Order: sequence, then C-alpha cells, then structure tokens
Amino acid sequence: MAVRKATHAGSWYLSDGAKLDRQLSGWLKAADESEPRRASARAIIAPHAGYAYSGPCAAFAYNQIDPSTVKRIFVLGPSHHVYLDGCALTTMKQYETPLYNLPIDQATVSDLRATKMFQDMSQQTDEEEHSLEMHLPYIAKIMESRKGSFSIVPVLVGNLSAAKEAEYGSLLSKYLDDPTNLFVVSSDFCHWGKRFNYIYYNAAWGEIHESIEKLDRLGMDIIEELNAKKFRAYLQEYGNTVCGRNPISILLAMSESLRDRPNIPKMALKFTKYAQSNPCKSTRDSSVSYASASLVLY
Repeated sequence: MAVRKATHAGSWYLSDGAKLDRQLSGWLKAADESEPRRASARAIIAPHAGYAYSGPCAAFAYNQIDPSTVKRIFVLGPSHHVYLDGCALTTMKQYETPLYNLPIDQATVSDLRATKMFQDMSQQTDEEEHSLEMHLPYIAKIMESRKGSFSIVPVLVGNLSAAKEAEYGSLLSKYLDDPTNLFVVSSDFCHWGKRFNYIYYNAAWGEIHESIEKLDRLGMDIIEELNAKKFRAYLQEYGNTVCGRNPISILLAMSESLRDRPNIPKMALKFTKYAQSNPCKSTRDSSVSYASASLVLY
C-alpha cells in the first residue's frame, strides 16, 4: 500500500506520538478556554508553519470542529516547491502521522480526477509539501474519536486565474454544502522581511509589526466578507505575501457558488486567532504571520 511518509516529523513537529498528542491536547485545551466552539465548522483556515511557531494558533481553528459530524476532510494546501497550473491530487492510499495513518478517500479522488481539472502529484512532490503535512497531526488528533470512520482528500493548489478559482469553487461547492464534509484551508499570512522580498510598511499604522498586523487584518476582514473579488483586489493592491491565497480564494469561490443556488445557506466566517513569529521593529527583522478562522453554514 502506497503510504505518504511523515517527512517533516522530527523537524517541523514532534515525531514521538505520545509527546505530540500531549502537546496538541494542551494547545486545544487553551484554545477551548479562550475561544469556545460557536458551532460546528464546515471549513477552517489554519497555518502550516513549524508547530513551535504556529501550533498554538492552529488550535484556534481545530477546536471549532465537531468530529461527530465529519466523514470526509478536504485539505487544500498551496504548492511551495513545484510550479502547478491548477490543482493536483494525491496518488497515495494513506498519509502517515506519528499518531495514526489517515486513509485517502479513493472514491472522491477518482471522482475529482474524472473531471479532468486535476493533475496528479508525484510521491516526491507529495512528501515534500509541508502545507498539507502540517495539518495531518491536528486532523488525527481532533478526529481520534472517529478513527476508522473518516477519510481525507488532499488537494495541492497551484497558480489560479480568477476564472479558474471560480471553476474550482463551483466544482467543490457541492462538497462544502454536505454537512458530513470538512474543508481545511492551509495558509500562513504575511511573510515580511528582506529574505521574503517583501517590506511593505505604512508608518501611519505604527511600528513595523503593527503595520504588518493592520495589513493582515485588512485582508482578514475581506475574507470574513466571503468576497473573492475584493480579496483579489486587496492582494493586487498590497502584494501581501499570503502563501495560501489561492486555497483561500477557492474557499471564497465555493461560498459564492453556494449563494447562487436556491435555498441559500447562511454562512459566517470568523477569524479567532492572529499571531506573528516575531515582532518586527526594523528592516533587519523578519516574521511570518499566522491566522485561524472557521466557516459555519447554518
């Protein structure tokens, strides 16, 4: 059986299953105490950096999930290592985690592949991509009571035009409309500093780290509006280095597609946590921002 190895375990996060379980439990407990679940999330946005940086923030998305309702989890992550025109699917049967392996929903992957809108990832591309892997331990942890009763559908997202965003949004919206499905959208926010070739700074917004937060929150506010066109315009105006902008745009396109249908569901997306890896105060500094959100359909 083809198993995608947990290639980042032991470096980006703990490889010892018992220690990792305790760490995730602690972060989830802290998130529950600070931001209790408001309703069962149909989709979340969560970061994918090393757990030492983004793990506590990610808990504020994962604690919004009610595992009892979930049978299938789509994981949409941006491609960091290969150029990809459109989206790609895994060819693996399982994804390994230090907690337990996660089965791939082969039927859904086959259905998506049949649309001819998806490429296939090589095993090397699959195992190198941290934007997918960093969510697997959290998924395994939050879904531990449902072990053996759920599966995942990893989707690697590449470059997308506005038209392609709408196409993928229309295609995937039927899955978002199904209350037994969950979407995990993988994204960090602003990558700031010379090493990222991005040093946008508005002094009227305060110190550099305050300017970064203001910039991120402008984008987060638009995402909460579920407005794909405004989000594209925001990215074009500021060039904010949101690495998961394309997966986020697909989520926004899915929500817009649902709103165009009869019996329109009520939707609400809310950001529950924001953090930065380092409070930048000079151009010698650098940082990555993290944000967690949940989308609820009523």
